[in-house]
Amino acid sequence: MKNILAIAFIVCLLACRKERVTTNPDARLTSSTDTVRFDTVFTTTGSITQTIKLFNTNKEGIRITSLRLTGGAASAFQINANGTPGPAIENLELAGNDSAYVFVSVTIPGTAVTTPFIVQDSIEVVYNGNKKWIQLEAFGRNAHFLRNHTITGTEVWNADKPYVLLGKLLIEKDAHLTINEGCAIYAHANAPMVVEGQLTVHGDKWDSTKVIFTGDRLDKPYNELPGSWPGILFTESSHDNLLQHAVLKNAYQAIVVEPSSTSNKLRINETIITNASDAGILASNASITAQNLLIRNCGKGMVLQDGGTYNFTHATVAGFSTLYLPHKNPVLAISNAAETTTHDLNAVFRNCIFWGLSGGAVPEEIVVLKKDNGVFNVQFDGVLWPVTRIPEGASVTTEPLTSDPEFDSVDAENKIYDFHLKQTSPARTSGVPTSVSLDLDGNPRPALNPDLGAYQKQ
Repeated sequence: MKNILAIAFIVCLLACRKERVTTNPDARLTSSTDTVRFDTVFTTTGSITQTIKLFNTNKEGIRITSLRLTGGAASAFQINANGTPGPAIENLELAGNDSAYVFVSVTIPGTAVTTPFIVQDSIEVVYNGNKKWIQLEAFGRNAHFLRNHTITGTEVWNADKPYVLLGKLLIEKDAHLTINEGCAIYAHANAPMVVEGQLTVHGDKWDSTKVIFTGDRLDKPYNELPGSWPGILFTESSHDNLLQHAVLKNAYQAIVVEPSSTSNKLRINETIITNASDAGILASNASITAQNLLIRNCGKGMVLQDGGTYNFTHATVAGFSTLYLPHKNPVLAISNAAETTTHDLNAVFRNCIFWGLSGGAVPEEIVVLKKDNGVFNVQFDGVLWPVTRIPEGASVTTEPLTSDPEFDSVDAENKIYDFHLKQTSPARTSGVPTSVSLDLDGNPRPALNPDLGAYQKQ
């Protein structure tokens, strides 16, 4: 009997301690942040959920009399505290030396405004006669929202608002989509661009006038994740496609080109492909002409297989390990064969730089494979690469350079990758004459002895 009474006394004592709540106004709550900011959020689509942590550092409990959005039910923000939804939460108790989680998201209603705008509110926390505010801020942006959109005729996109793809975009066989300078296209994770007809991208050299293709998650760290959207697929029937001053970021396979008999399948001019989780360019028995092309830090740089016709002039294809994507594959792999087929191959790489992470992470940065008989012409004319011997089956017109290209800045820890050339780069003035008179930045190139790669040192 004595043991039972003792146990009952201890249980009662612990319960009383646990339930004791101080009303002392000097008892303070702290929070993990005093401001919650959301990067660009497209109207009507909703944001990620961010977390605030409230700490009670006192030995005794504190009762939060009120935790509410000052904008009330009309606020664009939503809150939830320890499982209880807002906009107002009352009598939330925190035990001594305990904490509570407040979850915050935002859904911004659409407006007629075409430029980004700020949406603000605050969370008011009331306890023991004290008031504490946590500020909320989001950058909202209206957009053209396209869900499983099909283009059947001629369509033109202009830069009045971004385009958000919430499902596959299909350009039908006899259709033509033109995307003009300054457009930004944000694609959901399940939203490839499939070109059965014709795609024309007319960007310009300035950052504000380039045409951007990337995923629709703009908040960190998702805006830096490779594989955030599928990429652009040019099917067998597509023809006469042009990418001019475009930037393709964070795709799975940025550009995929299927076989076709057309001799002018795709032209790529002054374009950047970056952070694709698989290939920057994957082409099978296709036709591609490119100039001033930069492919950087993709799972695979260029994979050209099953033959085809290719002409790359002033390209920089570079692979370095990043926080999310280790460099494990060659920057260039080219072959006249696929799994069961072979086709004629004609490929010319002129004034190009192919470079990968130093230290032997990838034994062969340039892989050239020939299978069976047939036309096999792979020519390198004015290149810099980390190759000790010319790949079997390839030919060189001028002696390749093999020393470090001395890019301006490569700093993985600080996420800095600048593939312009230093003044001392061996790629400087080492090119052969071509008809390409400008570089990737739109700066002039000399007619004689241009620099190798996508950039001309100014």
